[in-house]
Amino acid sequence: MREQIKQYLAEIDAFSAKTKDELEQFRIRFSGKKGVLNDLFAEFKNVAAEERKEMGVLLNDLKNKAQQKIDALRENFEAEESAKGDDLDLSLPVNFDFQGSRHPLMIIRNRMIEIFSRIGFTVAEGPEIEDDWHNFSALNFAPEHPARDMQDTFFIEENPDIILRTHTSSVQVRVMEKTSPPIRMIFPGRVYRNEAISARAHCFFHQIEGLYVDKNVSFADLRQTMLYFAKEMFSADTRIRLRPSYFPFTEPSAEMDISCNLCGGKGCSFCKYTGWVEILGCGMVNPNVLKNCGIDPEVYSGFAFGMGVERITNLVFNVKDLRMFSENDVRFLQQFESAWQ
Repeated sequence: MREQIKQYLAEIDAFSAKTKDELEQFRIRFSGKKGVLNDLFAEFKNVAAEERKEMGVLLNDLKNKAQQKIDALRENFEAEESAKGDDLDLSLPVNFDFQGSRHPLMIIRNRMIEIFSRIGFTVAEGPEIEDDWHNFSALNFAPEHPARDMQDTFFIEENPDIILRTHTSSVQVRVMEKTSPPIRMIFPGRVYRNEAISARAHCFFHQIEGLYVDKNVSFADLRQTMLYFAKEMFSADTRIRLRPSYFPFTEPSAEMDISCNLCGGKGCSFCKYTGWVEILGCGMVNPNVLKNCGIDPEVYSGFAFGMGVERITNLVFNVKDLRMFSENDVRFLQQFESAWQ
């Protein structure tokens, strides 16, 4: 083993790399998982006790010299590259051939905002870091509701609970606390949920929620507003259906489906041959929520709705994997250069 180490020391002293590839091969040979040093340290376990001290010193010397050689040669290559950079002519004209474009999520988000603005909805935004009151309690979430668990929500602090908001409904609460009806607003923004990342789910996504509070607001107003949005967003032939559901902050509540925009409602693999695709949840604002925000439910009523921007974007552009929206792959993003610019 002593002779092996001496040979390797001589090899290190004599080594000189002309390219980075040669240096990398040298590094792998000595410091890689299957390299010389790992083999020698494995063999060191079998060295006789009386020779271990001497062999240990030689091994450490070999390891240090190999690393010193690698570091020195790497610094030389970096210095050479830096010197070449000094020759750059910064006065050369800029290449303006490449032009950026809007992100597909922002294209659809802006389109959705524009559709609702035509019927009097204005935009409000709020903080992404929220307290328990605005994200849960004011919205009639029960103390034992699963959304309050760390398995579903990202907690920043506890007692008092500070979290990354799970929906933009928190902005609805903030608006109702400070604004007297009539209120007609939409709330776009990023939200966060503790979910495993896949083609259909992510730990963050974008929402647009809406709220209309006034005297004599009915479920019929909600349905017609949703029908208007569906026809403007997809096509004039789009049909909707409302299915009974449950949300703590609305009563009654509904899930809304649209006729599949790919097959026209005839049935295909995308809509699982049902002819329908779910796009949002909605309902009449729960009287408890109005009370929590200082609005008299005996005088005022309202409806609320919420949808994922990624979900709508998938339907419009037929994107099969929502992870692509956050990977910043220019080849993917350039496909949308001419979409609703």
